[in-house]
Amino acid sequence: MTVRQARAVRLGPRSLAALALVSAVGVVAFGWPFLAPPASALTAHAQDAPWLFAGLLVLLVAVVAATISESGLGPKAVAMLGVLAATGAALRPIGAGTAGLEPMFFLMVLSGRVLGPGFGFVLGAITMFASALLTGGVGPWLPFQMLAMGWFTMGAGLLPGPDRLRGRPELWLLAAYGFLAAFAYGTVMNMAGWPFMSALASGIAFDPDASPAGNLARFTAYCLATSLGWDLGRAVITVVLTLMLGRPVLKALRRATRRAAFEAPVTFRDPAEVKHPT
Repeated sequence: MTVRQARAVRLGPRSLAALALVSAVGVVAFGWPFLAPPASALTAHAQDAPWLFAGLLVLLVAVVAATISESGLGPKAVAMLGVLAATGAALRPIGAGTAGLEPMFFLMVLSGRVLGPGFGFVLGAITMFASALLTGGVGPWLPFQMLAMGWFTMGAGLLPGPDRLRGRPELWLLAAYGFLAAFAYGTVMNMAGWPFMSALASGIAFDPDASPAGNLARFTAYCLATSLGWDLGRAVITVVLTLMLGRPVLKALRRATRRAAFEAPVTFRDPAEVKHPT
């Protein structure tokens, strides 16, 4: 039986344009230490830049979510979004503080795979926001987390072969994506927090006077020294849960989307034309 990927949210031109805009700004917000030359005004305000980008990103993520919602996030999709976001937010604190073991990530991968990239972006951003409220993790890093998780979940919806790749090969594909994306998430989040370190505090901190190549070397050393263990734990638990629980979770998500019939056309009929049983 051929199974198509559900499209709980259809991405129209405006939604795609908003996603492209927020992604472009996000790339600059995360990677400006490697893009700005030492003499630029941005590096002169290295301690202020993360705060400015955080404020800008939270507005842009809100605009993207609103634009996507306006383009076709119906009541059934909203209900599905609420259930999955609440489940993801509840899963995140389970491994908090334990070597990066975050079971939320495997649910985001499977949900994005089944429900598509548009739904995946909104789900990732909202789940991270809800989990931050639940755990008290609200701060200037939250907009970066929301955007990174939106990318992470959206990417799962862009993986090839949803109508052909089934069974064990699909699980291995999702496990491989989850493994790589877990490291990518940790790396981009390191970019968000790394400029806050004082250049005088350590040889691996951001140095506004160093060249982009020099800062890239410092950042690589920073990741290896501080977050490699956490990223590895996140990646391993995502692979293990995907391979162990992926099949029943995918089956449940696909059954729920079939029953929701997100893409079923809505028709209106004249009450006078409806035949009542006698």
